[in-house]
Amino acid sequence: MVMTPDRGVVFDVLSRMARLGLGGPVAGGGQYVSWNHEDDFTAAVRFIIDRDALTGPVSLASPGPVRQRDFMRELGAAWGVPVGLPATRWMAELGALAIRTDTELLLKSRRVVPGKLTAAGFEFRHGTRPEAARDLVRRARARDAPGSRRG
Repeated sequence: MVMTPDRGVVFDVLSRMARLGLGGPVAGGGQYVSWNHEDDFTAAVRFIIDRDALTGPVSLASPGPVRQRDFMRELGAAWGVPVGLPATRWMAELGALAIRTDTELLLKSRRVVPGKLTAAGFEFRHGTRPEAARDLVRRARARDAPGSRRG
């Protein structure tokens, strides 16, 4: 998942859940979430384009996949919401139906690491989830501030 503060994307949806106190563990929260900050995603694409020797599939994920329960706890903390209510599998299925998505996004574990990218020398600017969450929340708040051109 590429995290960006834009409206209607995954970060916006997850942030809304966290702010409402609904960002707790889903089905136990043990599944891994692979993510990437938008700045690192675009920098990684440029890095790949600039290196002819870097060929084949390249994973564009941060170097720190995190468990879903930790991912949402850190996002909630960045919004100043210290607790998120847990959800069972059936609750997740109902919620996914309501927002017209697939429960796979919430329940499937993805532990992707950027081995080829980091071995080639790419350095992540937002490689730690808490720092990335704080940056994205700061930018989302600026987006929503009164008088904001993006709000």
